[in-house]
Amino acid sequence: MSIDADVLMITYNRPAYTRLSLSELLKRSSPTTRVWVWQNGDDPETLEVVESFRPQLHRYHHSRENARLTQPTNWLFGNARGAYLSKVDDDCIVPEQWDVKLARAHEDEARFGVLGCWRFPDEDFVPELANRKIQSFGGGHRLLVNMWVEGSGYLMKRACVDRLGPLQDGRSFSDYCIRIGCSGWVNGWMYPFLYQEHMDDPRATHSALRTDADLVNRLPLSALKNGVTTLDAWVAQLKRSARLVQSAPIDPAYWSPFRRRVRNALKNLQRAITGQTSYW
Repeated sequence: MSIDADVLMITYNRPAYTRLSLSELLKRSSPTTRVWVWQNGDDPETLEVVESFRPQLHRYHHSRENARLTQPTNWLFGNARGAYLSKVDDDCIVPEQWDVKLARAHEDEARFGVLGCWRFPDEDFVPELANRKIQSFGGGHRLLVNMWVEGSGYLMKRACVDRLGPLQDGRSFSDYCIRIGCSGWVNGWMYPFLYQEHMDDPRATHSALRTDADLVNRLPLSALKNGVTTLDAWVAQLKRSARLVQSAPIDPAYWSPFRRRVRNALKNLQRAITGQTSYW
């Protein structure tokens, strides 16, 4: 199946992960899928890895500053012309034909906005939570419906960006997905899941996080924000994230701006008291 998609990878200071994630992205995507890379920083090993793939890349940008999300994402949103847009993180390995399978579902069901690959291991699936949110759609597709998906291994209709515009400063991709869901599209994960390996999960096959020292030396952003410094605490946070997306409400009214502001205030209070937050 030939698809019209543009996929962004943002790379930064992770040569081993980048070599594996980028090589598998290029091998496992449709030949017509265009891969864009935004390289942050001047780490010589990471630069060498990215440069080795230059002939296979559609677009490449080198930023000496570490522009984390908004600027690189809007570079893609503002310049790509594909029917579908995506981002794959440099710590994730996509499954075979991930883009083809997600595009086929999009074409079969006009209501789909953002479809994602699932990054949690089997042990994190909780049927009594998830089964209530797994729904059937056109073309025989099933979806674990949620208002947002993770910002890696997703495929989004270009029409979503045409309606909502670029990613806003200070807002996450999860926030953007929620706006898409509140605009009438349906978001979620294909079920049975298309599993993408998340190498920052210590349980993943190719993870470099095997000891507490590994975690401290390669601290994921979410772990940093929550003050996590041990593998056990990090895995516990990942498990909480998995339960959250399987139990989160899917009524758009629940995610209205006013009600979200109230919940965010409560979460900020929770973070101040406990040092952690349950929001993913």
